Amino acid sequence: MSEHITEIVVFSILFLVVSGMGFVAARWRRPDDLASLDEWGLGGRKFGSWVTWFLVGGDLYTAYTFVAVPALLFGAGATGFFALPYTIVTYPLVFLVLIRLWSVAHVHGMVTPADFVRARFGSPTLALLIAITGLVATMPYIALQLVGIEAVLKTMGVTGDLPLIIAFAILAAYTYQSGLRAPALIAFVKDTLIYVVILVAIIYIPAKLGGWGSIFDAAKAKFDATPAPGDGTLLNPNNQLQYITLAFGSAMALFLYPHSVTGVLAARSRGVIKRNMSALPAYSLLLGLIALLGYMAIAAGIKPITANGKADANTIVPLLFDKMFPDWFAGVAYAAVGIGALVPAAIMSIAAANLFTRNIYKEYIKRDATAAQEASVSKIASLVVKIGAVLVILLIDPQFSIDLQLIGGVIILQTLPSVALGLYTRWFHRAGLIAGWTAGMAAGILMLYNVANPATNHAHFGGSAFPLAKLGLDTKMTVYVGFLALLVNLVVAVLGTLIARAGKLADGKDATRPSEYFADEGDPRVHEVELTGSH
Repeated sequence: MSEHITEIVVFSILFLVVSGMGFVAARWRRPDDLASLDEWGLGGRKFGSWVTWFLVGGDLYTAYTFVAVPALLFGAGATGFFALPYTIVTYPLVFLVLIRLWSVAHVHGMVTPADFVRARFGSPTLALLIAITGLVATMPYIALQLVGIEAVLKTMGVTGDLPLIIAFAILAAYTYQSGLRAPALIAFVKDTLIYVVILVAIIYIPAKLGGWGSIFDAAKAKFDATPAPGDGTLLNPNNQLQYITLAFGSAMALFLYPHSVTGVLAARSRGVIKRNMSALPAYSLLLGLIALLGYMAIAAGIKPITANGKADANTIVPLLFDKMFPDWFAGVAYAAVGIGALVPAAIMSIAAANLFTRNIYKEYIKRDATAAQEASVSKIASLVVKIGAVLVILLIDPQFSIDLQLIGGVIILQTLPSVALGLYTRWFHRAGLIAGWTAGMAAGILMLYNVANPATNHAHFGGSAFPLAKLGLDTKMTVYVGFLALLVNLVVAVLGTLIARAGKLADGKDATRPSEYFADEGDPRVHEVELTGSH
């Protein structure tokens, strides 16, 4: 640890400064009363274009970006670039969906996607399933952020669970006090640090390694020497379908996550969302540059830290910074990764807590809960969620942290028919949607269970690339599990809706009529908001 003392000092100072900002955030744009989900969990729904841009960007481009994507390129090559097209494709896909969702939520005071589903389809059961899905999908995503901090600590020679627990405790404390205002304020510093570190890295490191030509030659030489059929600097016929379906499936999943919706609903107007959806692709350029750190690590001869005979691929980027940068700047880079974990982890825990409070606690435990009681329960739930995320890290110990996020993506995709399609059509029947969710979830988990990864000695849950040969097809091609599971979900939802409509299972009501709980798209208040962007 002594040889890393400069890095530890710089990292600790920046980490503590940002944590202090998290506590100060409670007084930033302080309302008269923080005791409501609108204020604690959505920042009063008053964030403008700049704050929303940093908040949503900090929410979506996380420690996963810094740690897992380069690790995937380091281990598998071109497949890891799936993250680049999916973040480009996702913004046109969700542009209209998110604007519509903001309008409906703004008029009806909704806080979570499950709130919308509850009102749209008049089904507390379906809303409960959507809420549970969001909670389960968010847990590994929060854990992924803690993996980023853990990788940095390992590289600096800081061992044991105590430092990670301390970082978690600080995060939990300022999130509890300040709510969504904390990550919104910290996001400014986090994104600035990341941009500075990456811009320096793509200029400074290649210059020391002999240029980009040498970097790509080293990567090609490594993959040519391995027996694995799926790696390489170029895609091959066996992994092209996996690449396409993974990118498209991930794009559809990204804004279904509760934390993504939370960032959007905190915006003060439709115009803010429109400007952000057109400006956020700027982060995709940064993501492409971050991904290349995986190839730089190959050219630099980086070997992951090994413990108990297992190599931790998540450490390659911190090790690259340690080898190539001066100690003081390596400390800055480590802080960028660490703070890059704090912002999304805070937002995710808030989003998960809001789901529990609005769609489980208020729906099933205390229907007459006041706004102050909701805020209090949500604060406590956010602490429980973070504890669960730490347990995921301690119990699962993934070889590639990206697998955690990919499993979460498969799960959250099953909410697409109810949330995304439900915003634009009321054709689906709640019974059909419940049946589709059940079938899609079962198919997704079963396929994930049957994906092996011999390289990491995982017989089950070894990734999200499902071999089509397991479906009886004579091919070596693989496909993204989430894509197949969503197809199963949609087919069953359509069939279930047709059966429900034919059998009049809607208590004698026409299943195509909007729920009595929901003012549909004909609501003049929603229409006015959509036309004027009023707030």
